[in-house]
Amino acid sequence: MRKKISKVMLVPVLAVVSFASLAADGTINFTGTITDTACTVDTASANQTVNLGTVARTGFSAVGSTSAATKFTIGLTSCPSSVTAARVKFDGTANSTNSNLLALNTDQTATNVGIGIYEQDGSTLIPLASQSASKALSSTATNTLTYVAKYYAVATPVGAGTANSTATFSIVYN
Repeated sequence: MRKKISKVMLVPVLAVVSFASLAADGTINFTGTITDTACTVDTASANQTVNLGTVARTGFSAVGSTSAATKFTIGLTSCPSSVTAARVKFDGTANSTNSNLLALNTDQTATNVGIGIYEQDGSTLIPLASQSASKALSSTATNTLTYVAKYYAVATPVGAGTANSTATFSIVYN
């Protein structure tokens, strides 16, 4: 009889313990706005190739060494007057050593290098999957958003080979 009572008492206790483990520790509220109009990405910007050139592997003397900067632009036209500023978010496969950088495509043969995307100043790295600085937009002119790409040594020595990568971008309106 004593064993039956223990088992009967154990069921409600387990139910309370199980319920307690499902209790929430916090709340996340998601907010945002859906716009009915946006700028048009210039067709030359939508699918472009940025040639980083041929760089000597010996040019990367230490972790954090970079190649020369290569500028590229994203053109936005026909911006509605209600859209006054925008940011660009670059996405792609992150480098396994430095997640702020793009990884090389899987079929590439160079080693210990990633690609950094920078603000127009060439020194402010835009971490992958983060938004660039806000840029003011004109509703009456073509808006040219300028960025810089560089090879970036994540370890040494950098190994020679092909070093291509792919990123996508999204325009985020302020």
